Amino acid sequence: MDSNDKRKFTPARLAIAVAVVGAIGAYAYFDAPVKAAAQASALPAAVPVSVAAALEKRITEFDEFSGRLEAIDKVEVRPRVAGYIESIHFTPGALVNKGDTLFVIDPKPYAAEVARAEAALAGAQARLALTNSEAERAKRLLEDRAIAQREFEERANAQREAQAALQSAQAALELARLNLGYTRVTAPISGRVSRAEVTVGNLVAAGASGPALTSIVSTSPIYATFEADEQTFLKYAAAAGARPGDRNARRIPIRMALANEDAFPRQGSIEFVDNRIDPQSGTIRVRAVFDNKDGLLTPGMFARLKVGGAGEKNAVLINDRAVGTDQNRKFVFVVGADNKVAYREVKLGPVVDGLRVVREGLAAGETIVVNGIQRVRPGAVVAPNPVRMDEKPELAQRRSGAPSAGAKTDGQAS
Repeated sequence: MDSNDKRKFTPARLAIAVAVVGAIGAYAYFDAPVKAAAQASALPAAVPVSVAAALEKRITEFDEFSGRLEAIDKVEVRPRVAGYIESIHFTPGALVNKGDTLFVIDPKPYAAEVARAEAALAGAQARLALTNSEAERAKRLLEDRAIAQREFEERANAQREAQAALQSAQAALELARLNLGYTRVTAPISGRVSRAEVTVGNLVAAGASGPALTSIVSTSPIYATFEADEQTFLKYAAAAGARPGDRNARRIPIRMALANEDAFPRQGSIEFVDNRIDPQSGTIRVRAVFDNKDGLLTPGMFARLKVGGAGEKNAVLINDRAVGTDQNRKFVFVVGADNKVAYREVKLGPVVDGLRVVREGLAAGETIVVNGIQRVRPGAVVAPNPVRMDEKPELAQRRSGAPSAGAKTDGQAS
């Protein structure tokens, strides 16, 4: 057979070609669904998360600080006379009023000194009466030229000496009575008394070198002292027109909460702003005063203080659970129209009414991941479940299937 015969299709060759093409088409037809299913299974599943729109509202912004409570008045009670402690008249830790007797020092030696001074005063009074009489007689005799001028002057001088001696005796008696009174050690201020540092029967010395018998701190009102940073000081000083040490700072409102309180139930006022900013720390010392009628506030307690009053303004607010931490940066995940999340760095402010102020990086109305940020990454597709921005954590967790609040993850905000 020549070459022209080889290029011709015979019925047998045609049948074989048709069979091959049919087999290839059948393979492609039945294999396409398998490939599509495999490709679909290879796509990541949408992550269920709770989402909410960033809120916008008018707020009065507050800044929060940590501080300590201090007594306005605090006194170490020391004896003013020496002697033996005869009795103690207070219960440790009790409230005492100014003038209440706390200790009694043996008064017998001081009572005897009072009696001696009274006797000396009586003698001085008698001596003065005698010299007065002699001076009057000498004056009449001098007028009659019955005595010499020298004798008259001697009797007049004796009268003056007796007058001075009387004054000295009166002063000695007053001192003796004071010392007798000091044997009753009384409370110099009203407040809460500490324990007795010296017990009955001990000999104590007087004055600054003597031991502290106990101490008293005032209870109401009470100071709360904290350190404010320079930026905060400038913000509120400008708002209130205040300067370091200026009483205008009283116009700035301040609230306080104790370590076991979530809200800030106590209202106070700025009492003092220091006259300089510490160049080492960049802070200024501020002192506020609060009422303490229930006596719960105790000097030395830790306190959280919320300072505000820079005026109302519009602010974007989000839940703290929506904020993640990336080293020293804060971020949120913004959900787009295609349900893909995008990383967005934000600058945060203080907490107001339970929500965090966003200063930069997010606009009101933008949708962000509120619960479940630890399970998504930038560009991931999510199955959004809309919730309220201020919804309680347990409700949001049930909606999104997120782990409990006690389980911390790397992506969550600190």
